[in-house]
Amino acid sequence: MSAAADIFMKHPIHSPEDLGLVIRAVRKSTAVRQDDLAGAAGVSRQFAVDVEKGKPTIQLGRVLLLLQELGISLSVDIPDEASKTLSMLKARRQAKRETSEDSGA
Repeated sequence: MSAAADIFMKHPIHSPEDLGLVIRAVRKSTAVRQDDLAGAAGVSRQFAVDVEKGKPTIQLGRVLLLLQELGISLSVDIPDEASKTLSMLKARRQAKRETSEDSGA
């Protein structure tokens, strides 16, 4: 294993503030400026500031762009029964996409 191997730690997120702190910590630890992160993710600097401050009305899709740019993965823990249902829903969605692609839509 190389000395540069990444080690990841789980941190529970219970609020927009929790997520904002995680984003800020990762950004600062990688010496990325807010405006550079915002530009790379395709969002405004003000949006990045609002996310880091934990603004509760931020748009999730744009937050996911920031997370992706910082290399932060987001996951959720759900009950086993919901996991089975989720797998079924994903399969249906994929089948629908394939049908749509086959029909040239």
